[in-house]
Amino acid sequence: MTQLRASETSLPSSAADARHRQPCDDSPAAVEDLTDPGGHTPHGTVPDELAHALFDRDDRTRLHGTWQQLIAAKEFRHRPGLTEAELVTLSYERLRLVNAAIDGDASLLAQDPALLASLHEWTAIVDGGGSLCTVASIHYNLFLGSLFDHDGAAGRDLSDFTSLRRTGTFLCTELEHGNDASALETTAAFDPHTGGFVLRTPHPGAQKFMPNTSTTGGPKTAVVSARLLVDGQDQGVFLFLTPLSDERGLLPGIRVRRLPMRRGAPVDHCLTSFDDVRLPREALLEAEHGRISADGTLHSVLGNRRKRFLRAIGRVTMGKLCMSGAAVGASRAALAVAVRYGEHRLVSGPRAGQRIPVNAYRSHHGRLLRSVATAYAMTFLHRSVVSRFVHRTDEDRDEVERLIAVAKGWITWQARDITAECRERCGAQGLFSVNALSDFSPYVEGTITAEGDNLVIWLKAAAEMVFGYDSTPASPGSPAQGSLTDPRCVRDLLACAETIWQKRARAGLRQGPAKDPVGRWNAASTAALELVSIHARVRAADAFLTAAADTAAPVARKLLERICLLFLLREIGPYTGDLLAAGHMSSAQVRRLPEVLEAVVASLAPHMRTLVDAFDLPAEFLDGIPIANGDCVPLADYTGSPDA
Repeated sequence: MTQLRASETSLPSSAADARHRQPCDDSPAAVEDLTDPGGHTPHGTVPDELAHALFDRDDRTRLHGTWQQLIAAKEFRHRPGLTEAELVTLSYERLRLVNAAIDGDASLLAQDPALLASLHEWTAIVDGGGSLCTVASIHYNLFLGSLFDHDGAAGRDLSDFTSLRRTGTFLCTELEHGNDASALETTAAFDPHTGGFVLRTPHPGAQKFMPNTSTTGGPKTAVVSARLLVDGQDQGVFLFLTPLSDERGLLPGIRVRRLPMRRGAPVDHCLTSFDDVRLPREALLEAEHGRISADGTLHSVLGNRRKRFLRAIGRVTMGKLCMSGAAVGASRAALAVAVRYGEHRLVSGPRAGQRIPVNAYRSHHGRLLRSVATAYAMTFLHRSVVSRFVHRTDEDRDEVERLIAVAKGWITWQARDITAECRERCGAQGLFSVNALSDFSPYVEGTITAEGDNLVIWLKAAAEMVFGYDSTPASPGSPAQGSLTDPRCVRDLLACAETIWQKRARAGLRQGPAKDPVGRWNAASTAALELVSIHARVRAADAFLTAAADTAAPVARKLLERICLLFLLREIGPYTGDLLAAGHMSSAQVRRLPEVLEAVVASLAPHMRTLVDAFDLPAEFLDGIPIANGDCVPLADYTGSPDA
């Protein structure tokens, strides 16, 4: 396991330090070697110190220890060869083990955003496909979380749900209403004679699409989004607690049709509809956004039906954090497998008969290192956004929710690239499910769509950021006077690019065709989406640099700064023309950038295993994956005959 020499000079500790050096040296030669010292840090080895930074520092045991220990158990070993139906059943069995791990205190988990997000990081890697993660996310976040976010949770008997005698599910999206869920057509008509409601699916297009509502996993209850009708008047969309099944099967009026299994996360997805299902008065989940009196009068602090809907389904915001956590966890697991495989996979060397690890080649380890750098940035961005969500106030609610959407889009899209890269770096071995990698990519596709399609939520963020947001500032002084070997200087270059693209988006909106809102937005949207993309990376860099600065051990801090530098050098590449034209980069810096990037990769290559060991995956998890241990699709289990 490679480590770093603590006595070596680290990269500059601030952008100001770099700018005060005369002359400024950002040549490839300025990238120092990182060599192996042996020795320990305050938290153990260098990987231990990096893991301390990656996994919430002093809160590491509380937030991550339970889940790490859980997935190390034999019940969570990778089990290739199961049918999709068997995997679905297994996911509910494992969900009960999750519940047991928290001593049945599901209410605590549902109300602790950081703990809930960390659950997704670890369960997303079980069986490579996230089935457990999916059903856990629905039960703890969307279902139980919605109950706790509304009035009356303390007065309800939730023991069936917290004990998992009944599994919770969440029914919002309809067959004809996905991203426009505020226009959904399921209705819940107020019955003035009983004080209750009648739940109805008016036509096939209003069937609830993709909830896990089958009888697999035992009795289930749903939180159903439906349009509240009082005397035929539409009062907006609210949530209704609706039992779906018991030990004998589906309840009267509930119709469920299984959908085909999808690759990546086998779950009992279904179409679900309601034939005049009668619900009691207490089925309505009420809060300040909407309460109904005995005579059917609606009382709300929000006069806008869309705002009432968004407040009712507020748990979707937490769901975005959960999807980000799942994508981060899958990315780290894929990288750990691919890097370990690259150490054991021998290929031809430069001399006849020589065999060397494929990781020795820059064409191989360079791609993995770039993915490792991005995975670190994703992790630190996720941590910072979770913290913002935990400490949000009414004043910054909109800003935090936008940041969550921006981070979810960027993180899950990066996870798609990383998991695909890792599979490819493992060649044909990566295609076999037994080696886990082939299941990560299709699961990540689900995180891209779940809790709001990435493009749609980015478009909303983009519309807000064109004029309603000041772009991220660079540090005082010209980045062109700084060094490309200083990550803080390179971060400032990226912030300058953000400002450039915001100006382009504003110009596009102003110059678009008059009296044509769609045409004006079309003229601005490409630049506005680029603005969002750059903003996500600047925020990731800020979180990364903060984590490095907060790391006491010089050895680990230097390595964090270097891997952050690799991340940033790659990110400014597409914008060098803009930055040069605007005077933020010199022509010499643009010419040197590829050489500096190559030098940084070379300095990090010997430490790639150290960087992924810091992902702290349980040894038991890795032991169950053949290519992570110098093996391949198990030849020891081969029992075929020569003519088989």
